[in-house]
Parts: sequence; structure tokens; C-alpha cells
Amino acid sequence: MIQKIPLENILFLDIETVPFEENFNSLDDEMKLLWEQKTQYQRRDEYTPEAFYERAGIWAEFGRIVTISVGYFVLKNDIRNFRVTSFFGEEKQLLQEFANLLNDHFGRAQHILCGHNAKEFDIPFIARRMIILGIQLPEKLNLFGKKPWEVPHLDTLELWKFGDYKHFTSLKLLTKILGIPSSKGDIDGSQVAHVFYVEKDIDRIITYCEKDVIATAQVFLRMRRDELLIDDEILHV
Repeated sequence: MIQKIPLENILFLDIETVPFEENFNSLDDEMKLLWEQKTQYQRRDEYTPEAFYERAGIWAEFGRIVTISVGYFVLKNDIRNFRVTSFFGEEKQLLQEFANLLNDHFGRAQHILCGHNAKEFDIPFIARRMIILGIQLPEKLNLFGKKPWEVPHLDTLELWKFGDYKHFTSLKLLTKILGIPSSKGDIDGSQVAHVFYVEKDIDRIITYCEKDVIATAQVFLRMRRDELLIDDEILHV
């Protein structure tokens, strides 16, 4: 029962990713061919490999992480706070800083990671990029040989499915129907690469990512029938 999980044991997270290079022509010839082969089924005859490259950020082999935002509850007496922070900058450095957070503060048996569609996207993407960049996987991401019930992760999308594995509900839709303030600001996921490469506005991406983390926590609270966070309880640190 999710009602029995202490809120302070959960680390909520979200990532934003972009294609590894700004455009297809920046890839070397071998990576161009590998991209063409990797996306052949998705593209069919509708897109050229070059035209489809704007979607490369959804694959860890062809994309990279530009920010990881996290949030966690701090409960003291009758005061509840939700602290939000982000890791950004050079990818290897931000991944190492995130790994340090997991190892130093969220590495015990009672700690749980939580995101929306995190089991399918965010967590595997982070783990793959860590391996590619030679970073030691924190125990919370090292899932080799673990049984499904041993994996210390929660997923609000999975909770909402109630076993209906063909069902997908976006975080934006979920917050709307649950009466939660919108998770997104003035951009959506399809615009992140443009904002990063063309506008070079990482702060805008961080704001977008942190709103997602807050919304995920709000959805989790709503599913527990807890009071939603108010603005005064949310601290950006």
C-alpha cells in the first residue's frame, strides 16, 4: 500500500534529454548508418533518417541528458516541505553528482525512486548513459539479476494503469483530471532540443523539468489521498 510508504523515503525525479548532436549531419558516417538502421521500423517510408533525427533524444544511444531534477519531502514536526533541485551542465558531471546523491542520501533499503513513466524511460536512460560515460552505477540503478518485486522504484504511470499494460496516460492529462495545477510551463518535450541548442536557455529547461517533478509528487499525494502541496511548501534549493 502506497499509503504506508514514508514520504521522506522517496526521491522523485525527471530528466530532459536532447539528441547527442545538434543535427544529423554532425554525426560521423558510422553513427549515421546505425541511426538509419535503429529507426528503420519507426520511420517506415514517412521520414528520412535526417528528418527523424530530431527525435534522437529518446534513445540513450543517440541522445544525452541535459538536466536531472529531483524532489524530496522533509517532515519536521507539523511542517512539511518539498525540496526541489536540479543537476545540469556537462553530462558526465551531472550524472556523477546525481550518483553521489543516490549513494550518500538515498541508498538505503527503505529508499525508493519515483517518476512518471520512469521505469520505462528516465531510469533506464540514466543507467545507460552512466555506463556509456564510465560512471559506476549506484545500487538503486543496478538492477542486474533483480526480480521485479526487488526493484526499488515507483512509477505513477504504472500506478495509474492498475495492471492495464496497454494504457498510457501523460502526466499532463493525469494532473488535469486529478485537479492538480499543470506540470508544464511554456514549452513541451518536443521543444527541449530547440531551446537547448538554438536558444541556449538551460534555465528554461530546468524550470520545465522541475515542474514535472512537483507534478509527479502531487499525483502521488493525490493517489494516497493526502493533501496536495501548496506553493509555500515547495522550496527550490
